[in-house]
Amino acid sequence: MIFIAAIFVNNIILSQFLGICPFLGVSKKISTAIGMGCAVMFVMTLSAIVTHLVYYQLLVPFNLMYMQTVAFILVIAALVQMVEIILKKTAPILYQALGIFLPLITTNCAVLGVAILAIQKDYGLLSAVCFNLANALGFTLAIVLFAGIRERLDRAGVPEALKGAPIALITAGLLSMAFIGFSGVGN
Repeated sequence: MIFIAAIFVNNIILSQFLGICPFLGVSKKISTAIGMGCAVMFVMTLSAIVTHLVYYQLLVPFNLMYMQTVAFILVIAALVQMVEIILKKTAPILYQALGIFLPLITTNCAVLGVAILAIQKDYGLLSAVCFNLANALGFTLAIVLFAGIRERLDRAGVPEALKGAPIALITAGLLSMAFIGFSGVGN
């Protein structure tokens, strides 16, 4: 249930509106969107494990729960650095295509938001990993769908005044409304 809800009903981008910056910035090509989605999936899934352990094994025992956001940002930054090093060595073309957006995963509010939500919902380690993975899949689904639509729009007869950012924002809004429909809003 957690899995399906996180991907479709409570999609981190299209229903909760977290992670909009990479959604708009890295969604011009499907290949780049898939690469970003995979990087976010890796970081989000690993961050579930590490943030859960940091919170329950370090912050709670020492009564440092107020340091949650700082600790989680440090964990996510370290994981992003690891992804960046791996991509630079194994997939230099993808590394260059992602450009500035790869280090921005560190400040991607979707990654931090999902880590904090897993703690707030009091998920155990396995449930937190499932929740983070499902949100990462939802992120990837949204960004790849949007990239596919944007690629098609580039070949379509879009009026000059709507080309670029205006049609991207209109499309993002329509895609968001479609995903919000999964939650039954309006019934």
